[in-house]
Amino acid sequence: MPQKIFKNILIVRTDRIGDVVLTTPSIKALRQAFPGVRISILVTPATYDLVNGNPYVDEILKDDRLGGHKGLFGFLRLVREIRLKQFDLAIIFHTKRRYNLACYAAGIPCRLGYKNEKFGFLLTHPIKDIRALGEKHEAEYCMDVLKAIGIEKGDLDIFVPLQKEAEGWMVHWMQENNLKSNEFIAVHPGASDPAKCWPAADFALLIDRLAERYALKIVLIGSSQTVSLAEDILRQARRQSQILNLTGKTSLAQTVSLLRRARLLISNDSGPVHVAAGVGTSVISLFMRDQPGINAGRWRPLGPKGFILEAKTISGLPGSISVDNVMNLTEQIFQKHGQYEIF
Repeated sequence: MPQKIFKNILIVRTDRIGDVVLTTPSIKALRQAFPGVRISILVTPATYDLVNGNPYVDEILKDDRLGGHKGLFGFLRLVREIRLKQFDLAIIFHTKRRYNLACYAAGIPCRLGYKNEKFGFLLTHPIKDIRALGEKHEAEYCMDVLKAIGIEKGDLDIFVPLQKEAEGWMVHWMQENNLKSNEFIAVHPGASDPAKCWPAADFALLIDRLAERYALKIVLIGSSQTVSLAEDILRQARRQSQILNLTGKTSLAQTVSLLRRARLLISNDSGPVHVAAGVGTSVISLFMRDQPGINAGRWRPLGPKGFILEAKTISGLPGSISVDNVMNLTEQIFQKHGQYEIF
């Protein structure tokens, strides 16, 4: 696939928050390899703010499966919209029948993605999918896809843009709560899979111990699906006066702005981990599963401020992460990355 033929490239990354963030090094590498090419990306409305403002992207397309692209006629509308853009290359990172079929039906001549049972036969340049082995980081797997078009390497620096309205909201929220940047720890107790979640009782105990140890507020964050979990944690926590609950109350863009100003994020293995890493905030990611493909090696937060704790399986028995483990790592991070106040 000679590089000179490409003038108009479509990137397809329509899955969750972390997946989109971890594709940003590949977007940068693509731009550096093809500086004069038009690059567009197809995402869902839910992750639009993660690419809106990315300097390496010329246009953002949205697949709104709950709105204009719902059902068969919505799918055909999506195909037509893609066809009108006259792309000459599609790089399909999100392996779904919908997107392999859409790019084929839209007449994109070169279609690069993973060879699998999800209509992979519609790709012109299928590559072997070994991501389930978990031998590399997801960002590296994304970069490996680009080898098929002659891009052999690129840095793994991730990029998360800020949105002006969300920045304004964050400034106002901090003023309302008499807070400044770095005066709070963000805690994200949710995840896409309950098996990835640290117990609510442990989060409650951790929050109490953080509140007792440091002169910092604790801010609970998460989507609307995390609200009941956060309420359970609040019922068990004792230091209510130091806790602010924002679960279900912030947009993704507002969460980005909040994490940029947090002293630390403590979270299950989930999207906010990668957002925090992308805006330069220290983060502890808790990995409750020790299995190939969903392991820390593939999904750890990137960068010098990304830290992990793993519940390692021992003799076939599931491991655990103690509150002491998290407290000790928090102490090490604070000592390494700046001063902090202790009660």
